[in-house]
Amino acid sequence: MVQNRWFYLESGRNDAFHNMALDELLMEKVRQGEIPAAIRLYEWETPTLSIGYFQKMEKEIDIDRVDEYGYELVRRATGGRGVLHDRELTYSVVLPENYPDMPDSVTESYRILSQGLLEGFRNLSLDAHFSIPRTKEEKKELTNIRSSVCFDTPSWYELVVEGRKIAGSAQTRQGGVIMQHGSILLDVDIDHLFDMFTYTNERFKEKMKTAFKEKAVAINEISDRRFTVEDLYPAFKEGFEKGLDITTEPYVLTDSDRVRLEEIRKKYASDEWNYRR
Repeated sequence: MVQNRWFYLESGRNDAFHNMALDELLMEKVRQGEIPAAIRLYEWETPTLSIGYFQKMEKEIDIDRVDEYGYELVRRATGGRGVLHDRELTYSVVLPENYPDMPDSVTESYRILSQGLLEGFRNLSLDAHFSIPRTKEEKKELTNIRSSVCFDTPSWYELVVEGRKIAGSAQTRQGGVIMQHGSILLDVDIDHLFDMFTYTNERFKEKMKTAFKEKAVAINEISDRRFTVEDLYPAFKEGFEKGLDITTEPYVLTDSDRVRLEEIRKKYASDEWNYRR
């Protein structure tokens, strides 16, 4: 990719609806030509289960359990499976589809944008790399959706450390704009994660949990150092700058941005949006 200047937002801890709305606001601003592209790093005020745009809420999610834990619940604009956002740093990347050297293919653009994640993990001295399916059997496995849990679902160009998936991402394209966002896990409570979803029986649920432990991992499970989320911000800011060959400057929301943000937030907080499927 050619070097370019992007905006950078470190938006801190906010509720689920604000977080989803801010991604959409950035997409609007890129679409309207107000900003060229943006990287955002952020956190969640309350542990939140986000579900993919196409997931069926009442069929796949144990809504009563989510309420019992006091977690928030929101539907993303991106596809993919359910993610419990808790002890993590979340990222989003927003840019035009016609950005120089950006492939038309979703798969190939995912690989390029995830290069920033790869460099971020390397900044933490983690030996991350892309796992690329090469055989027919490996490619067929990508169509095997085992459960409603994001990190249990295989995808192209997964970032792996020691053979286990370490980042989960999803992408959408709307009106000529690409938005990719995802989770960088510090730690994960597997019991709580799997409690959020419905299963045909307890035995199948335990089987899925065991498989998850074999396929996914959080940073602090495999690092000799105990990282905090504050350690991740500079590592991944610099990682995206290097991986995407960009420079960044801070972006500060304007008064009109905040008005529009509140308008969009109402959509993500509504039952009409979250229970649409």
